[in-house]
Formats: sequence, structure tokens, C-alpha cells
Amino acid sequence: MPDSSPFVSIEGVSFAYPTLTGALGRQILSGVELTVRRGQLVALMGGSGSGKTTVLRLLGGQVRPQAGTVRVDGRNVHEQDRKGLYELRRRMGMLFQFGALFTDMSVFDNVAFPLREHTSLPESAIRDLVLMKLDAVGLRGAHALMPSEISGGMSRRVALARAIALDPALVMYDEPFAGLDPISLGITAQLIRRLNDALGAASIIVTHDVHESLAIVDYVYFLAEGRIVAHGTPDEIRASEAPYVRQFIGGSPDGPVRFHYPAPDYAADLGLGR
Repeated sequence: MPDSSPFVSIEGVSFAYPTLTGALGRQILSGVELTVRRGQLVALMGGSGSGKTTVLRLLGGQVRPQAGTVRVDGRNVHEQDRKGLYELRRRMGMLFQFGALFTDMSVFDNVAFPLREHTSLPESAIRDLVLMKLDAVGLRGAHALMPSEISGGMSRRVALARAIALDPALVMYDEPFAGLDPISLGITAQLIRRLNDALGAASIIVTHDVHESLAIVDYVYFLAEGRIVAHGTPDEIRASEAPYVRQFIGGSPDGPVRFHYPAPDYAADLGLGR
């Protein structure tokens, strides 16, 4: 069961990326609030450009909010010096969109990479740990293969083994189901749930895949126009009458998110009104 105290706490966070001139551009996040507890698997959903991946970047300290606080295990991420941030990141695992394996490294070396970079373990211990992580995702037998020799679904599982190589306390998944066939998607989803339970980690999944995610997560936040517009358990989300949630789950072109980008009157734009 999830721990009662938040491991991740985002409070009143607002963020905009700077433009080329140094001024702030379009507001990406506005007053965002969310929490994740140990042992909890949380989905962050929303349309493209809603700010989901930016939340992960804030947690990793790659970008800094203009307002609000981002805390991991009680520590303000953006008050850390270089050493403190490095220590926090060692406790984080990241599954990048499409896996992002090193194409010139074997499956084994991909999973071994964070262990070699962040620990002083002997190669014998690294070997045992890598094979253990690969066995957990069903790919111990593929350890000598190159990424080009395995399928897309298998690549995602290798990336998952790499993300948990250091037994992280926080695991972040950026679109883990993108581009997967239904079988690979189901396998990956169940692996994420089982590994989260085994690690007792706090986990955040950024995803568009509503139905598969609702089957495995504990809690859901919906982002739209930079704000949390709805949140709740999977059952609460399924029963929600919030317009944005209904549109997102149903995939309807009509709703709070409009199909047409704002434009002048069509006839006037074509010069037919004269």
C-alpha cells in the first residue's frame, strides 16, 4: 500500500519556457498541484502540449519554475546545489519515450550503464544485477543482443530494466506505451505495475493511453491549458462528468479542446464578405 506521506510534492507551480530574446513565452503550467506517495503509481494525462513532460523535467531539475515548489522526499529540487541535485537524480529512474537505448551498446551494456556511471561496484556484482533486472522483464536470454536485433516491445522492456537498475525511489515514464502493439502494450503495462509494487517506488506515468493506464494506476491527474482540471482514482475518473475528462476518454473532437484553432470568420478570411 502507498505510504501516507508524499514522496513527490508539486505545490503552486507555474512555468513558461524563455524565448530567444530571454523573455518568457507562452505559459505552460499555471498553479499546478499534485502529490505522489511511495508505492503509488500515478498517471498524468492530457493532450499534446499540455505540459506533462515539463512536469517530469521540473522533477529532474532540468528546468526551474517561475513560481511554486517542487519537492522530492522533502527536498526542494531547485534549492539543491550541483552535488545535492546529483544525489537526488541517483534516486530517480527514467523511461524515455521510445526507450532511447544506446544503439552501439548491447542489451547488457545498456542496463549496466547507470550502474557503471553511478556506483563503484565490481563487474561481477554489476553482471549479477543486470541479469537480475533483465530477468525481471523477461529478457535475460537477450543480454548479448544489440538493440537492432530486438523488437520495439523488447526494446521498451530493456529500457525499463535500465530505468530500475539502481532501484530508484522515484520512477518517471514518458509515454511508455507509445508505438507498441496491443500485446507489447499489455505486457509493458503489467510490468510497470509489478515492478512498482516490488520496488515500493513513487511512480509517474505521462501517457495518452487512457484505458490501459486506468487498469494499472492508483490515481490520475488531467492537465489542460497548464492546469490540473480533474483528478481522482481510476473509478472516479471513469464516472467523472467533467467535460474535459469525458472528451479525453471518448476521443471526441467536440468539447473543451477544439478541433479548429481560433481563426477569423471563414468567409471574411477568403475575402468573400466584400
